[in-house]
Amino acid sequence: MRATIPVVKGEIDERAAANEAVFRSVNEAIERGQWPGEESRDTSFRCECAQLGCTVIVRLSVNEYERVRAHPRRFIVAVGHEQPEIETVVERRDDYLVVEKRDEAGAVAEHTDPRG
Repeated sequence: MRATIPVVKGEIDERAAANEAVFRSVNEAIERGQWPGEESRDTSFRCECAQLGCTVIVRLSVNEYERVRAHPRRFIVAVGHEQPEIETVVERRDDYLVVEKRDEAGAVAEHTDPRG
């Protein structure tokens, strides 16, 4: 049984955390839709930032996405979509960043991880 979801301060933070969880779930579905043998081919994933209404697409391989998803607090975001007040940039690529949520945002990321 999973623990209750940690409380994130403020309504905006709660909406942002929910937005990130939705985009991560969308990307999980995109990944599942790939054919075997296509793991190294670039694929279009949704930016997993906290910005409400973000529609930016980032390109990376399923293998690269899997490497990020090995850590439940990590997300792929478009360059410029990072939020230094709640996350740390742990990797910079030409087209995207890998960010890691800290503190309460990190706890929410772990709790909402569809991989459990």
